[in-house]
Amino acid sequence: MAHRADLFVALQRLLPKHMLSRLIAKTAESKTPWLKNVLINRAISAFNINMDEALSDDLNDYENFNAFFTRALKDGVRPITSEPKSIACPADGAISQAGPISKNKILQAKGIDYSTGRLLGNTAEAKLYEDGSFATIYLSPRDYHRVHIPLAGKLISTRYIPGELFSVNDQTAQALPGLFARNERLVCEFESDKVGTFAVIFVGAMLVAGIETVWGGFEAPGPGAVRETDFSDQSLHFAKGDEIGRFKFGSTVIMLFQDQKTRWTDKIEAHASVCMGEKIGTIC
Repeated sequence: MAHRADLFVALQRLLPKHMLSRLIAKTAESKTPWLKNVLINRAISAFNINMDEALSDDLNDYENFNAFFTRALKDGVRPITSEPKSIACPADGAISQAGPISKNKILQAKGIDYSTGRLLGNTAEAKLYEDGSFATIYLSPRDYHRVHIPLAGKLISTRYIPGELFSVNDQTAQALPGLFARNERLVCEFESDKVGTFAVIFVGAMLVAGIETVWGGFEAPGPGAVRETDFSDQSLHFAKGDEIGRFKFGSTVIMLFQDQKTRWTDKIEAHASVCMGEKIGTIC
């Protein structure tokens, strides 16, 4: 198994990942009816996507494949936990890893960890989360691809960090050290009355056609300088469970909380399936 994972990573190193991802993005934006319907039908079949949950199951309502992939769900399909001190799951998917942040290190997979400072792209900022907690959620292609805020909070800043576009599936996570700190990502920091500063990080991946936020739209990907935006002087407040962004293909969301501010429920362990809105933790 380990040998197979190593070969998979080696193959990814050779592939022109950015070029392939941009090509996929262009195809996914096509409004040609026959092409987008073929892509949608194949995705439904290949990934066993549950269209009963979708707000619309009529393919004609989706102008392109990306519109389908980031589809809205019917009201009530993903109820937001209403417990006053609960933390809501930000996305559908599976827990990759969750637990304490120890000595500025986050667990990626068994025997592999990586730096909080590298993930955030800011060593000083990483000190906020020393001895705090994290949870990493992997979104597969079959999952609902909108990301929601786990707690009520105000957007303080974002940091787009260019990088690689390796796959973020479990096989790669077990074979490529520092995976989530290598890939393109968007770090979003929020301020909460209940837990102080916390972060929600969108991690890009191979074939991900883009990351969008509700406040800024499409985050233009590609190599280049780190891009920071200060929102502290704006009133961008979100209630628990509000949508904050979306992925245009499978990827990963990472949450960071400060020391002794939160604790995860017993269910939150590696490979556990989760749904957006369900209770995954408690405010201490």
